[in-house]
Amino acid sequence: MGLMDDVGRGPVAIDTAIFIYYIEEHPTYFGLVSSLFEALDESRCRGVTSALTLLETLVVAYRAGDALLADRYELLLSRSRGLRLIDLDRGLLRAAARLRAAYRLKTPDSIQLAAAIVGASTSFLTHDRKLPTVQGIRILQVGRYL
Repeated sequence: MGLMDDVGRGPVAIDTAIFIYYIEEHPTYFGLVSSLFEALDESRCRGVTSALTLLETLVVAYRAGDALLADRYELLLSRSRGLRLIDLDRGLLRAAARLRAAYRLKTPDSIQLAAAIVGASTSFLTHDRKLPTVQGIRILQVGRYL
């Protein structure tokens, strides 16, 4: 099965790296992830990500001194039709702390997975190969779809 078969109509939670692969047209992953972003834009699929993704993508752009790249990330994350950006509020942070305690996750991973839960996602698309199995969320590792 392919990535879009596994994602279905979503909502799928999307990790930061996937946005970077799309915006920066990564030679290995762009073709694969572009189908997801097209589906989001055409409302054939729904996606969620945490506001942490905005922070992480803007760091990439700011380090490069690229204001246009920063604007592209912000536009994608804040105005995409099928994408919900989940704010880092106390409820999300509590959920992330519970996940971090239960699964020994790193803080960014626990925040992203908490956003998946808050966003009612049953799958999480990531590049991370080391994520443990978290109850109720299917980990979709992008490299397995090449």
